[in-house]
Amino acid sequence: KQRKRHMGDTKHFCPVSLKENFVLYPGLQEHAAKYKEKIYYFSTSKYRDKFLKNPEEYVAHKEPLQAPPLRVCLLGIHGAGKSTCARQIADKLGIFHIQFEEYLQELILPKTKKKVEPSSDEDREDDYKIPEELEDFSQTMTKTETEKSKQEVKLTDEEEAIKANLMDNMELPSEVLDKIVPDWWKQEPFRSTGFILDGFPRTSDEARYLSEQGLCPDVAVYIQVEEDDILDRLLPLHLKKWKDRRHKKREYKRKLKELKAKKKV
Repeated sequence: KQRKRHMGDTKHFCPVSLKENFVLYPGLQEHAAKYKEKIYYFSTSKYRDKFLKNPEEYVAHKEPLQAPPLRVCLLGIHGAGKSTCARQIADKLGIFHIQFEEYLQELILPKTKKKVEPSSDEDREDDYKIPEELEDFSQTMTKTETEKSKQEVKLTDEEEAIKANLMDNMELPSEVLDKIVPDWWKQEPFRSTGFILDGFPRTSDEARYLSEQGLCPDVAVYIQVEEDDILDRLLPLHLKKWKDRRHKKREYKRKLKELKAKKKV
């Protein structure tokens, strides 16, 4: 029966979602409307009512309606090879590669001055601070550096939320997502070029956020990897970090011992 129907310019996709969000959002049969002998499907009844108020705004006139470019969400666990695959796909298709965690890092980098690492009980910055009573005996630390180290960087609530997400995997509030995610669908140059979004959404709440905002990817790919492969990729890196921490700790203890000896003299 549907094949015999005279469908509108957007076929079974919602014309309002295409016009306002530049997204091919499948319409539902229960939210259908007829205009100029053609049937249009809508994603919600709200969009159907919006269309009926001013249908000429959402239909094709002189040229066919333009379909949006490819948008891909690439998902998988840490170490699955998402970024490597995403770079190759982006180069091949000529679309943007957005690495979600790297993007978050860039947002707070001007204030933190360095990348925010996941929190670890073994490696805290406070563990390697020179005690105040020994600072005068430390030749490597000038007075200005001491003052700078004492000054705390003030982050906004949104920046604190991003930092907590990177350090402790705390969920990002929708207020922060509102300022980041919709632009990739609605603003240039992403809107007309397309993108592959690497590492987002990561949770069911983030996926629900995309759905509620009407921001649909055309393709969602999940990379499944064997545990042994992940181990081979990540173990050498984590081992090196562990060795660096051990070396840093030894150096700190040696320096502390020297400073205490200087103070004693």
